[in-house]
Amino acid sequence: MAIYSRHFCQQLPKFTSGVSVLSWAYNEEKLIEGFVRRLDALMGSCVEDYEIVVVDDGSTDATNAILTRLEQEIPQLRLVVNPVNRNVGYSCRRAIASASKEFLFWQTIDWSYDIDLLRCFLEMLADHDVVAGVRREPTQCALACANPVLGLLRIFGIQHLNIRSDTVQKAFVSVVNYVLIRLLFRVPLSDYQNVVFYRTAFVQSLTAEAKSSFLNPELLLKAYWSGAAIAEVPIKFIPRTAGEAKGTRVRAIMASVSDILKFWVQWMVLGRRNKGAGRIDRLQPAQWDLSAPGTTDQACPGPADTL
Repeated sequence: MAIYSRHFCQQLPKFTSGVSVLSWAYNEEKLIEGFVRRLDALMGSCVEDYEIVVVDDGSTDATNAILTRLEQEIPQLRLVVNPVNRNVGYSCRRAIASASKEFLFWQTIDWSYDIDLLRCFLEMLADHDVVAGVRREPTQCALACANPVLGLLRIFGIQHLNIRSDTVQKAFVSVVNYVLIRLLFRVPLSDYQNVVFYRTAFVQSLTAEAKSSFLNPELLLKAYWSGAAIAEVPIKFIPRTAGEAKGTRVRAIMASVSDILKFWVQWMVLGRRNKGAGRIDRLQPAQWDLSAPGTTDQACPGPADTL
């Protein structure tokens, strides 16, 4: 049995299939250059053929100028520009449509998810259509977690909230978002907002409709309903160090809730969705080096198996 760790990643040859890594930025002049250089170094260390697609979502600060300069220096960088701010749903759809390599994934400009084990995650695409990050260790729930009420108490506990975001308030919003999606759409994933790896042709074949941050969960739901094989892997949250997070603004939250309710009516109430079911593989704790990123939380996965 493989033990996934930094050492295991280092022993693997460079990933030979092409990989597009996507991101979108709005007024991120404090972080954007460091993000691109860090991403270029990581991709170059473990992938032979890659591109970095960044959508500038109508920034009004120096973000565009910095990206334009970096595009001249880093051949793998491709800049896509929205003339005006269109928000995450539109920018994500545009980034996916712009991807030209065999596989793709995305990372946030503030590097909020730990992808040090990137090479391991890419390896799992050999026998999965989707590899989805989870902000905790993907393991089986203990018997005590079988009660839905106990499961809810666990995921709203301070210990769990602390691993989901840089503040308890933001983490609370994240958990409410998770519980709402899990209850309404009934797809048993352990996380809906994290780094996700796809076969590019597959995700481009899905019709993305959301205009808000619900687009990430939407694609996961539609992948599952399309019969995709999904692997869950531990990818922990890293607090933002500069700039301003936009995802927990009231306007962004309301847009996401609006999308959730609208598509719940369309897909679940009116039945306008594919009614197939995919496969979700949750890796055992013994497969992950506990000193590796994202594997320190020993709590059960929570609502994915309890609600």
